[in-house]
Amino acid sequence: MRRGMKRLMLVCMCVLGTCACRRTLPADPAPSVLPVPRSEIYGGGTFRLSAATPVVAVSDDERTAWAVGALDELYAAVFGPEAQPRRTDAAADGAVRFVCSDAMEAEEYRLTVDPDRIEIVSGGPEGAFYAVQTLRQLLPRAAFSGADAVEIPCVAIEDGPCLVYRGLMLDVARHFFTVEEVKRTLDLMAMHKLNVFHWHLTDDQGWRIEIRKYPELTRVGAVRKRTLVGRDPGGEYDETCRYDETPYGGFYTQEEIREVVDYAARRFITVIPEIEFPGHAVAALASYPWLGCTGERYEVRQTWDIDDRVFCPGRETTFEFMEGVLEEVLELFPSEYIHIGGDECPTKMWERCPACRARMVAEGLTRPRQLQGYATARIERFLLERGRRLIGWDEMLDGGVTPTAVVMSWRGTEGGVRAARQGNEVVMAPTTHCYFDYYQTADTVGEPLAWGGCLPVEQVYSLDPLEGLSADERRFVRGVQANLWTEYIADFEQAQYMLLPRLSALAEVAWSLDRKDVAGYRSRAERLRGLYDACGYRYARHLFAD
Repeated sequence: MRRGMKRLMLVCMCVLGTCACRRTLPADPAPSVLPVPRSEIYGGGTFRLSAATPVVAVSDDERTAWAVGALDELYAAVFGPEAQPRRTDAAADGAVRFVCSDAMEAEEYRLTVDPDRIEIVSGGPEGAFYAVQTLRQLLPRAAFSGADAVEIPCVAIEDGPCLVYRGLMLDVARHFFTVEEVKRTLDLMAMHKLNVFHWHLTDDQGWRIEIRKYPELTRVGAVRKRTLVGRDPGGEYDETCRYDETPYGGFYTQEEIREVVDYAARRFITVIPEIEFPGHAVAALASYPWLGCTGERYEVRQTWDIDDRVFCPGRETTFEFMEGVLEEVLELFPSEYIHIGGDECPTKMWERCPACRARMVAEGLTRPRQLQGYATARIERFLLERGRRLIGWDEMLDGGVTPTAVVMSWRGTEGGVRAARQGNEVVMAPTTHCYFDYYQTADTVGEPLAWGGCLPVEQVYSLDPLEGLSADERRFVRGVQANLWTEYIADFEQAQYMLLPRLSALAEVAWSLDRKDVAGYRSRAERLRGLYDACGYRYARHLFAD
């Protein structure tokens, strides 16, 4: 009996020892980071990270705490929700140490992994946060399935972004996304080191932001009585058109807006709101008919094509309304830029509106399109007086813009080139490379319904936002932006599918423009795919072997 008991105990100890070894995950043999860093030198050995690994943070200001908080989230994801790294002020062996450096730009960082420590040196909390995102990619693929400890390869990484504006636009006017879904989108952006969330909040098909001065905007303007099912025939409606007869709506309260803005700030993401003006206005006109040229009764638009019914720039009450809306918007969003749209604004109603014609005479305008330039300049002046800057789509150029307006180029890059040459700051977001509501493959069998066109990952990656510009003109290009319009994207599952992995390609353009290579990108994207799986994101597989 005693011999049998000894053998049994020995077997049990071996099994337990084997299980314990399995919980310490070894480093992956070929780690890589996306976006590709400036410098990435791997050495020998590994660092063992566990829930007991302490954290040393030299600075204790709020924004540094956000960066360290990203490490807390990493611990929780790997070692369990109760895992909280121990803080210490003193240098400690086997610790993760955060250090600030005045010699570096705010978004730059140096990540050093040695067998006895991890050190993150950054110019600002932003850089420290991005270093944690890099560290996340260096973990073993299986780490997010749970582990007692993980091994991280020894490496020295020096990194920083090429472009200061690295954006994603989400349209919530056509289809609404919950606060939690917006937060998940922000998490996805943080993973890719993107730093600007452009929130498209108003359009013909819905007004999604609470404005307390104008409650009808959400009582009426946030709800359309039905929605087109299938492809929009572009105004040619017949018995083949089908509608979902269920009323569709949703909006964000001001408390929810603040919650999202704060959540984004903790991930070093600036939220830029878009309040459409003077076009894409039907939801606002349905709420307050006196904003239009005719005063007719409107309904929130149920289809996706462009509408002739726009704001009336001939009436002072239109500007009083916009200023009232923007006063509340500025209270909610601390961003330097405020987006006013400015795209796809027909002048048909203005051409026969007495108030608009009178405005043209009073202002010495000869073409109805110039009314848009007049209206844009008034809104920009209002924003500048409050320390903000106006940004809008490149149609603004057609009506004339001031040198201080920022131009977002979507009709190709030509508008951005034109704007940069005349000294306006530019964000490149062309349909040719940045419209993620397009199909990801030419073979659309089995693909979810999309706007049209074909934008594969490789095409996204080929974007050069500086092409056609001289060295002096290139300084006006602030960055790039992916756009996800949601006419045909009704839920968050499909939104993820349309974003990924294309968002990784644009992220590398934005962060690593001067060092990108398509062959290396493919291998990096394959590794990043493991992180998508761990986080439960849905993604397209056209880039990958399966």
